[in-house]
Amino acid sequence: MSTEGRIALCPGTYDPVTLGHIDIVERASRLFATVVVAVAEGSTKKQPLFTADERKTMMRTGTTHLGNVEVTGFTGLVTAHAREVGACAIVKGVRTAADFDYEAQMAGFNGRIAPGLETVFLPASPEWAFLSSSGVREAAAWGADISGWVPAHVADALRDRIGRTA
Repeated sequence: MSTEGRIALCPGTYDPVTLGHIDIVERASRLFATVVVAVAEGSTKKQPLFTADERKTMMRTGTTHLGNVEVTGFTGLVTAHAREVGACAIVKGVRTAADFDYEAQMAGFNGRIAPGLETVFLPASPEWAFLSSSGVREAAAWGADISGWVPAHVADALRDRIGRTA
């Protein structure tokens, strides 16, 4: 299968960016000609720890080694942003059965809203299957060493924001 011209969208909150996120983007970058990482700028989730601009910068820094990855922000429906960037697919990483159940439901909604826009699920690599941004934030807040779970620049940002040894 040729990836020529195929664009994938990897949407998420990325608060903060983890090595699990980077792994999914790296793997997607081998499957698609271009991967657009879309950082949610508005969310129904709780107030993020980092601003959208900070999260976009973290992701850009974490993916500089990937020549076919772009980072954008988005508000509103992910399907609208996918269409704006010309994506043929939305890539979602899944860690657990619960993640899959939720993302499969979202794929159904997205397929109804934007027929022809596919959702591609990438299972988390085993070394990152436990990892979540919320878990990283919690561990960092309690002073745990999270340096093996996030890129160094993210650990620094967490240390600065939380004020503990991240």
